Amino acid sequence: MEQNEKRNPEIKTKNNNLIALGMCLAGIAVNLLCSTAAAKLHLPLYLDTVGTVCAAVMGGPLPAVIVGFFTNIFKSIQDSSALYYGVLNVLIALAAAYFARRGDFDFKHPKKLIGAACIFTLIGGGIGTLIPWFLEGVALDSASLAKDIYDLGLRNEACAQLLSALITDFPDKAVTVLLAALAVFLWPKHFRDCGRFSGWMQTPLSREESEAARRTRFRVMSLRTKILLVLSIALVAVSVGATGISMMMYRKALIRDQKQMVQGVARVAASAVHADRVDDYLAGDYDTEDYAETEKLLYSMRDSSPDIKYLYVYRIEEDGCHVVFDLDTEDTPASPVGDILSFDETFLPYIPKLLAGKEIEPIESNDRFGWLLSAYAPVYDSKGKCQCYAAADVSMDHLGEIQRSFFAEMISLFLGVFILIFVFVRWLIEYHIILPVNSIAMSTGTFAYDSEKARESSIERIRELKIHTGDEVENLYHAIAKTSDDSMRYVADVQEKTDQISQMQKALIMVLADIVESRDKNTGAHVRKTAAYTEIILHALRKKGYYTEQLNDGYISDVVNSAPLHDIGKIQVPDAILNKPGRLDDEEYTIMKTHTTAGREIISQAIALVPNSGYLNEARNLAAYHHEKWDGTGYPNGIAGEEIPLSARVMAVADVFDALVSKRSYKTPMSFEKAVDIIREGAGKHFDPLVVEAFVSEEKKVRRVEHKFSEMTNDAGCFTK
Repeated sequence: MEQNEKRNPEIKTKNNNLIALGMCLAGIAVNLLCSTAAAKLHLPLYLDTVGTVCAAVMGGPLPAVIVGFFTNIFKSIQDSSALYYGVLNVLIALAAAYFARRGDFDFKHPKKLIGAACIFTLIGGGIGTLIPWFLEGVALDSASLAKDIYDLGLRNEACAQLLSALITDFPDKAVTVLLAALAVFLWPKHFRDCGRFSGWMQTPLSREESEAARRTRFRVMSLRTKILLVLSIALVAVSVGATGISMMMYRKALIRDQKQMVQGVARVAASAVHADRVDDYLAGDYDTEDYAETEKLLYSMRDSSPDIKYLYVYRIEEDGCHVVFDLDTEDTPASPVGDILSFDETFLPYIPKLLAGKEIEPIESNDRFGWLLSAYAPVYDSKGKCQCYAAADVSMDHLGEIQRSFFAEMISLFLGVFILIFVFVRWLIEYHIILPVNSIAMSTGTFAYDSEKARESSIERIRELKIHTGDEVENLYHAIAKTSDDSMRYVADVQEKTDQISQMQKALIMVLADIVESRDKNTGAHVRKTAAYTEIILHALRKKGYYTEQLNDGYISDVVNSAPLHDIGKIQVPDAILNKPGRLDDEEYTIMKTHTTAGREIISQAIALVPNSGYLNEARNLAAYHHEKWDGTGYPNGIAGEEIPLSARVMAVADVFDALVSKRSYKTPMSFEKAVDIIREGAGKHFDPLVVEAFVSEEKKVRRVEHKFSEMTNDAGCFTK
């Protein structure tokens, strides 16, 4: 099954997304059905976030946000106020996804369930209380729990209302959390993630691999954060601009509608006034039936709409406004007929037109009478002369409430859409950028070059990704895959040539050693045996934990490979001395000792031609110091202890042991046991005690080497005295 999914990631993604989409629709339906049932049964619960929380548990943040957002979109069809609270459902979706990821919806963790319910309550009851405060202000209902809390001693209306909302909302959120935990308990474990939207643009990774790919370290800021930061700034900028423009246009539309309404009222009022009787009314003859009928009609017109605050008829003269009709209000008594009122500053620019009897545009003012929109309609007599103006003042205070309501609606929609887009884009870049790029980084970062099998495995990991984003990331993937493949082929070729050079180097060293050894009829297979003993001793030292800082694989390889050159200086010793059948006299011995310094000079010349060659450095140490002694009585320099290079201290043991057990023209070979005893006795005097300990501990291996070469030849070892 897993192999089929890897071969067909598109099929798996499509199936997962269909299931996730079905779960989103089911979550929206659960929210709507549960909230409707709770309302019809008059339950003290809302139950409009049950589907949201369950979607978060089964599918993560994206399905949860989709369910939360569209739940309130559908609810707003019947109840427009649901738009205000849509952002709450979306915030609860995010919180639920966070708790679900931590595994908090589990009956085994009651404290975590209570914590989740409390957080949901703070969102639903806490933030939910701020919305009506913004729209309507703080007002306590005499029959509400908030009023009871206020009366009990919490003498702050806002705090009382907030505490009341939290207490009321907690049972709803507790039931929601319990239902989500029940869904987790009943839902089979292998179907837990079936509601997640999948967008794999490569071979799907395992859960562990996905987590590793998501948590890749970075020096400053992740690419995901940068993209989301730019997206957030862009969305906020666009939303602020769109909201500002929308508010401005909405305000203009409201004022335009109000202007049309107030002009209509003023014109109707003007048509009700008997223009030919205005002079009589101002002269005091207004206690008449026609005046009373007109005044009654004006009252009925004013009372026909709560928006009409004042309705009056003035004659405009140079000295002010002469009252023809004025209507009483609760806060302002009517001015008597004939009274002259001074012009308000707002009207000063319009006085010339008013004196001329012309029409003017509605005037917006904000003074001691409040925020008003005033319209003046001229009243013409039978001769066409303007006798007065019928004026209507409409209160604009309710426009503030309408604008606040519109603003709250815009902000709620913006936040809901913002979170939905943010979560969706985060999901999108996760599958199209972050996971593919980090998968490439993880695969290339673990390349192994040490063997052909490891190199093939590294390349195969890259090939298996099969990234198909169809963009620059896919181009990058193919380029890296090709470059990696070419690099691995090059490395393999270099490795092959390096191995050939290494083999050639070893062969040349052995040929050179054989040339020297062929001049010395006493030595035979000495260089091969000492090289074998040296390798045994070095590995034994490392196994015992001695000189671990120095004894790495490279060092051991350099010493073992260069061991055959330790007697290279003998090439300058005369044949007569080198092949003398008996012991050397003092003068001959002095000449023989020069093979150490001669070897050092020969290899130093080679190092000058081949710098940075580790094995030649050790070859020089071996050639120069393998006759030095731990107590400082050796030659050529008489150095002691750890002043002697480690490789030379190891060769000293191997060299002497081989000399003891090998046949010479001037002596018979010594027994293996006696030779080992002599090596032991030399610890701390001739030899490094740790090297002796390592040598003795590998007696079986040493014996096998000695036995192997003794069967091949009965040669004598290197010269000693």
